[in-house]
Amino acid sequence: MSEPLVFAITGYEYLQEEVCKRGNLPPGSVEVSHFPDGERYQRILHPVDGRDVAVIGGTVSDSATLELYDLASALVKYGARTLTMVVPYFGYSTMERAVKPGEVVTAKTRARLLSSVPSAGAGNVVLLVDLHAEGIPHYFEGPTRPAHVYAKPVVLAAIRKLGGDEFVVASTDAGRAKWVQSLAVELGVPAAFVLKRRISGDKTEVVGTSADVSGKAVVIYDDMIRTGGSLIAAARVYHAAGAKSVSAVATHGVFPDGALARIEGSGLFHQVVTTDTHPRARAAMAACETSFLVVASIAGVLAEHLKGSPWNLSR
Repeated sequence: MSEPLVFAITGYEYLQEEVCKRGNLPPGSVEVSHFPDGERYQRILHPVDGRDVAVIGGTVSDSATLELYDLASALVKYGARTLTMVVPYFGYSTMERAVKPGEVVTAKTRARLLSSVPSAGAGNVVLLVDLHAEGIPHYFEGPTRPAHVYAKPVVLAAIRKLGGDEFVVASTDAGRAKWVQSLAVELGVPAAFVLKRRISGDKTEVVGTSADVSGKAVVIYDDMIRTGGSLIAAARVYHAAGAKSVSAVATHGVFPDGALARIEGSGLFHQVVTTDTHPRARAAMAACETSFLVVASIAGVLAEHLKGSPWNLSR
């Protein structure tokens, strides 16, 4: 497999630039504009016939998802030899299963949509980063092959920097304990998670933590930060248990309106670090008047996979 020509949808040009820089990969250009009625116009400006091609685009909105679908389909139409859809943020992972009768499993329908992109001559691959639900790759169908890429190198480096000499890696609840335990083992430090007790069908109470955090720095890892509610609740528990300080690391910093200000305003956190899988993380850091939020790029991890062979799903 030759080094791919790398394209990006609107809003992900920053990641395309960084991936190409770190991997010494050629960038591809797309002209994008809109008709008066809002319909999108796209034109691929680089020949792709016979080329290995990648397109970077997170499904951060329905519009972004359709832009990715349209561009990927056109790249195949114009002769791409292989197609790699790089989806840094798969935005429908919270609806990965139906809990109530009649619920639409959006993660499955969006996976089917991307699976329906016509197959390039030598096949299609979709790269997915730190999925909220690990079963999502099984929703992709047909010849499209999913590969779950982990941001662990970036996450570990951020945790080490925040933790200092003596620290504990923690999670917001037991649901993320497996991920946190894996990180703690690699870092050679203890892991902790919040212990809860169910009071009734819809109520729980916090009863403590699974490890001694007294006098230690605590670094909470969560795959995704949205409103920050769970993060703040966990930080209160660790502070109450005697933590010297609490910081947080996440792969996906979604930060809807007011979320980052709410987290910083809680006064519970020393710092928050997230990767740039979602464009809103960069926008939040730019708008932040302090150094409270740090954004570390996932570009090196993505470039490594693109320069290697994403067709080898054991990577």
